[in-house]
Amino acid sequence: MPHFNLRLDTSAPDDGESFYWTRDANSTFLGALGPSLGSLGPVPTLNIDLVRIAVGVYAADRSVPRKFGGSDWNQREISLTLPVANAAHWASRERELAGMLDFLSGDSWSMTFVDAPPAEEDVALTPVAASRVVLFSGGADSAIGALKSRFNLYEQEHHILVSHYSASHIAPIQKALEARLATFEPHRSQSHEVFHLARRAVRLDGTEFDSEPSSRSRSFLFLALGLANAAIHGVDLWIPENGFASINPPLDPGRRGSLSTRTTHPAFLTAFNALLSGSGMVGQIRNPFESWTKGEMVAWAMQQLGQDQASSYLSASNSCSSTGQRSFGVPLRVHCGVCFGCVLRRSSFAAAGLHDRTEYASPRASVELARWLERVSVMSAVRDFVATGVRPRDLMALSLPHDYKLADALDLTSRGIAELGEYVR
Repeated sequence: MPHFNLRLDTSAPDDGESFYWTRDANSTFLGALGPSLGSLGPVPTLNIDLVRIAVGVYAADRSVPRKFGGSDWNQREISLTLPVANAAHWASRERELAGMLDFLSGDSWSMTFVDAPPAEEDVALTPVAASRVVLFSGGADSAIGALKSRFNLYEQEHHILVSHYSASHIAPIQKALEARLATFEPHRSQSHEVFHLARRAVRLDGTEFDSEPSSRSRSFLFLALGLANAAIHGVDLWIPENGFASINPPLDPGRRGSLSTRTTHPAFLTAFNALLSGSGMVGQIRNPFESWTKGEMVAWAMQQLGQDQASSYLSASNSCSSTGQRSFGVPLRVHCGVCFGCVLRRSSFAAAGLHDRTEYASPRASVELARWLERVSVMSAVRDFVATGVRPRDLMALSLPHDYKLADALDLTSRGIAELGEYVR
């Protein structure tokens, strides 16, 4: 079992694979954020601990390659030693936390916590009071969530958008989308926290880390950063995503969880909120679109903004999960058009009747690109999925919380499948 240590300084002897999170050049991590989160303001201690845990988990996830093939690809065992301010508290929650991570990434996690003194950092002044914090990934769902949050603010109220990126092409998309959003309802205000926090490719001695690209735990870090911001203001955190993708029905029996990651799965959010409330931490995580399809979200945005503004705003978002197009000279700002994120996006625009101005990779550009697009396309699997549909017994296998009614899940998935069907037929 691979074991990793997260360390806050380089003075301790290294007794295994370690990641160093420091404020100087001797850091395993890119980004300006320090391990005490001082630049954010007066973050509560347990939220600082949660971000440290998430940083360690994310770095370890990136450092253990998966075995692709069959069902082995998502069955890793990973252990961590993590420095926190309250080791006793987190030790009492270790099984609860590990279970959440197991569900999120499909792996088996175990954690040991050690008391660590807070790293010395200047603490920023408390920013303007916020009524809400919204995760803002740059995708269409987060763009609509930020729009809904802004429109729900009273005049002169403020909300905070929180973004995280590891791939450099995402940050300009997030910033440009936020600038567009700021032009709507000008009497409401917002700020935008953008975090670049990622493990470096090499260790401090210059040797390369093993690298795993899937990184399903990145969303756990994203949530922890959002919660740190929300805790300063004592408010809830929104993570907007359509409920159809959140439920995460598989495209076929051999592709469990293939529609998306489980970041907004009702079971994961229920478990995370139980951890927060059981720890006495302020705020909860909310998905304002847990009962909506993506097409319904797009239709709502069009009703608020009108056809032209909604088309311009949402087409500037990014839903593509692929990076392979760059091997054929296609910029990463151009969507592949054939991954599930792209197919769901295209079907939702079509279902709402919204003009899609998104730039998609064209198979006419080259024979090589056309072959790659055909090879990675999910269109055939989606057509089969639409033809088969989802049965109640399929939903019963998706680990939905006990209070999530099966009839509601069936209705939501039926509406989502209908939107896909209109596009892929």
